Amino acid sequence: MVHHSTGSPISPLRQRMQQDMLMRGLGPHTRQDYIRHVRSFAAFLGRSPDTAVAEDVRRFQLHQHEIGVRPPTINGAVSALRFLFLVTLKRRDLSRALVITRYQRKLPDVLSIDEAARLLEAAPGIKYKAALGVAYGAGLRVSEVAHLKVDDIDSKRMLIRVEQGKGRKDRNAMLSPQLLELLRVWWREGKRRGVMLPHGWLFPGRSCTDPISSRQLHRAVQEAAEVAGIRKRVSPHTLRHSFATHLLEQDVDIRVIQVLLGHSKLDTTALYTKVSTRTIHAVAGPLDRLMALMEGKTPPG
Repeated sequence: MVHHSTGSPISPLRQRMQQDMLMRGLGPHTRQDYIRHVRSFAAFLGRSPDTAVAEDVRRFQLHQHEIGVRPPTINGAVSALRFLFLVTLKRRDLSRALVITRYQRKLPDVLSIDEAARLLEAAPGIKYKAALGVAYGAGLRVSEVAHLKVDDIDSKRMLIRVEQGKGRKDRNAMLSPQLLELLRVWWREGKRRGVMLPHGWLFPGRSCTDPISSRQLHRAVQEAAEVAGIRKRVSPHTLRHSFATHLLEQDVDIRVIQVLLGHSKLDTTALYTKVSTRTIHAVAGPLDRLMALMEGKTPPG
């Protein structure tokens, strides 16, 4: 029998679902999330999920709404249970009982260019300055920054190789001359400290053999924001949002930004048009046009 590291046995149903996810190429984080959601459903039922009926599914989703579970979490549970019902249990009737929650996505917080500069300058040490520089300068996700290796920096082609990003996809990210120089400063310092191993992690954690953790990067951003006097809610992902928004404000084609971010759908990237101040300022307001018409002038913009 397969066991958890804690010694508790895995049920045959969970083992089969894990095998189904593995065979279909779902990433480790997705597999963990799916198991967590199915475990919550089983806890609500008080019995194995393979005994569920459509009314159980309805009661579970109603319960989630009543206790204030956020829409993204509800929809995550829908994805997990759909996989369980459709793939592992072959119960299409249960899958049809699931309801996706529609909600308005909040606009992300974005730093101004000045705020981004102040944040990087306030980073607690050259390693964190370089890591946050990658998040902002190349638009990488925090997990992608954390798992970069020295060999992923291609200075000849001026590219950063991102392996197994979200959706288990490889892609190339941009490497500007300024970012390359910042990384070289950190590489030299890392070599001096003896923490930069050949072919090892670009940003080692507490041990040279382990990458820096996402939690460490989150802490570094929050500490830097406090020192820099930035009042906005800031996380490493804020730097990725800022990267995309600032490129858009420089008139970079949104399809290019989509590729650089590794987005599967253009709709996801289009969210940044809603926070780009240049996009907003480029639109002539109806009052301006009306006043120009009344005065016999050409409307601005």
